[in-house]
Amino acid sequence: MTYTPSSTDVLFLLLGACMVLAMHAGFAFLEVGTVRSKNQVNALVKIITDFAASTVAYFTIGYTLAYGIGFFDNAAALSVDNGYGLVKFFFLLTFAAAIPAIISGGIAERARFYPQFTATLLIVALAYPLYEGMVWNGNFAIQAWLEATFGQPFHDFAGSMVVHGFGGWLALVAVLLLGARRGRYPRQGAVAAHPPSSIPFLALGAWTLTVG
Repeated sequence: MTYTPSSTDVLFLLLGACMVLAMHAGFAFLEVGTVRSKNQVNALVKIITDFAASTVAYFTIGYTLAYGIGFFDNAAALSVDNGYGLVKFFFLLTFAAAIPAIISGGIAERARFYPQFTATLLIVALAYPLYEGMVWNGNFAIQAWLEATFGQPFHDFAGSMVVHGFGGWLALVAVLLLGARRGRYPRQGAVAAHPPSSIPFLALGAWTLTVG
């Protein structure tokens, strides 16, 4: 018997997607509040641009790579199951776009705009979907091998490893490659303070991320 998602299923998934989408406002406020005042606009523009680039990359390549589902079809085919497939894409997109947002916070005031933009496209279109598909969709038979070897496949809780772990490890690598912010260590042994530009924005971002 084939289960057809109901409108309640679609609504539940849509509400979850909206909550994860709210996290991106949290990422933006957190980064804007953390950087110096002169870099606030740059930080906000990068966060917004990263989300836009992630949407295009995930729609055209990433989602198909992870789940084998494309969107270059007619409206009737895409709206079956009460539009559940489209809402599921939106839900998973909000997770995919969180990867560059996590990395952006780690390398704030360290990276130029265009290299970071290019990295966002490559990560969301190629790197993340391969990992996501392996864990959440059983691609490459890794999950089947884990279950056969250890009795259980790998269980990811709410993107703790697929999203936050993956983004955090990439951010760590980026920080190690880019080094400290310019002017942080002006001379041997000295450390220049770079205090947050806005504690209220920082706190608002942290609270929004907690809710999301």
